[in-house]
Amino acid sequence: MVTEVRENTALERFELLSDGTPAGYIEYQDTGAERALVHTEIFPRFQGRGLANTLVEAALDTSRKAGFEVLPMCSMVQHFITENPRYIALVPQQSRAMFGLPQ
Repeated sequence: MVTEVRENTALERFELLSDGTPAGYIEYQDTGAERALVHTEIFPRFQGRGLANTLVEAALDTSRKAGFEVLPMCSMVQHFITENPRYIALVPQQSRAMFGLPQ
């Protein structure tokens, strides 16, 4: 299985392809220096393969490279950051408690 994540700035989302077929997306909203990741969706036939983690990681890495701090509004993104503490620094310190993340 070959996966690819593309940023679609026109729709404000990251799109996941699995073997060239759309498999899911993360919607985001940019406000100044912050990017709110608001909803993650993996299409039913692709669920259970760990693709959500691939998608979230790519969205976080791309957001970091673009200079954004991240607001993990989506529970999947919150869970991923909790499980992968190297991404906690992307969340503004004053916002971490709101998302149940360590200071």
